[in-house]
Amino acid sequence: MLRARALLLALAAAVVLAGSANAADLTASLTKGTPELKSAGPMAFGPEGILFVGDTSAATIFAIATEDTTAAKTFDKVKLEGVNEKIANSLGVEAKALAINDMAANPISGNIYFSVSRGTGNDAKPVIVRIDPKGKISEFMLKDVKFSKVALSNPVGEGRNRREAITQIAFVKDRVYVAGLSNEEFASKLRSIPFPFKDADKGASIEIWHTAHGKTETASPVRTFVAWDFKGETNLLAAYTCTPLVRIPVTSLKPGEMVKGQTVAELGNMNRPLDMITYTKDGKDFILLTNSARGVMKIPLEGLDKIEALNDKPVRGGGTAGQKFEKVESLKDVQQLDKYGKDHAIVLVGKQGGALTLETIDLP
Repeated sequence: MLRARALLLALAAAVVLAGSANAADLTASLTKGTPELKSAGPMAFGPEGILFVGDTSAATIFAIATEDTTAAKTFDKVKLEGVNEKIANSLGVEAKALAINDMAANPISGNIYFSVSRGTGNDAKPVIVRIDPKGKISEFMLKDVKFSKVALSNPVGEGRNRREAITQIAFVKDRVYVAGLSNEEFASKLRSIPFPFKDADKGASIEIWHTAHGKTETASPVRTFVAWDFKGETNLLAAYTCTPLVRIPVTSLKPGEMVKGQTVAELGNMNRPLDMITYTKDGKDFILLTNSARGVMKIPLEGLDKIEALNDKPVRGGGTAGQKFEKVESLKDVQQLDKYGKDHAIVLVGKQGGALTLETIDLP
């Protein structure tokens, strides 16, 4: 029995050491240098303080070790008014010469990161900005950092549409999922890229039934998505303009495949989804989705795996259908949001072109 117990302890220690090695391997795969970003767009945090940044101009995903790995004791309330003006001032430009492209909260430290464009037109430069919970603003310097990158094959061509080469990224388990457009006939793509990076395959083409338009579409990009497990199987829940919500199992995302997503909700037309998160409250799982024209929606995930797909069923006149949801009337003009600790979200609030406020909210 003593020998068996010793063997079990040895196996347990080996598992712990293997887990530690795997975590360490994520940053060990990165090389010290200066990532030459042409643009800074969608972002997402992975483990070990690794920040994934989508460079839409170069159609490239960068993995950058922030070394921001000191765990926050608590996730304090944050409120910083005129945050876009304060960021612009810290970078030496006027607020009108600054564009905030995305926001991501570090789940370890509670620091909030912004990808921004400093300047306008051809003179615009990509910058990553970090704001701590007390409101201190600093530029995250991209010199002598550990990083790696992977280029996307067949991105949508140069010009206005190039910013849609990458519309959303997320790290899930051991992969980086990337939504965007390609230059192929069936342009809408979802790519499943193993991390540490090697190469990015051509991705899967995504076909959806667009309920408000009453037709099948293959060129409309996913605007934002989250991952959620249905009975142990990971699915992406993707939101599109005008506003179908679509379920896509990640096991179907094979290179070169044409995948038909299951439209599980129509959330209303004349609208663009901006950002979404998942969270748990009172033992139940929800999506929190913010939109350009239809406010913030709280969508229960319970029963979403059983709901009948709306495929081939048009929804006219701005109506809604499928999975039920409620509008969170207390939240207005939310441009960005991210999970912030267990019970809160961090939101960027305000009208386009005006002063923006960064603040925490209780999850509804």
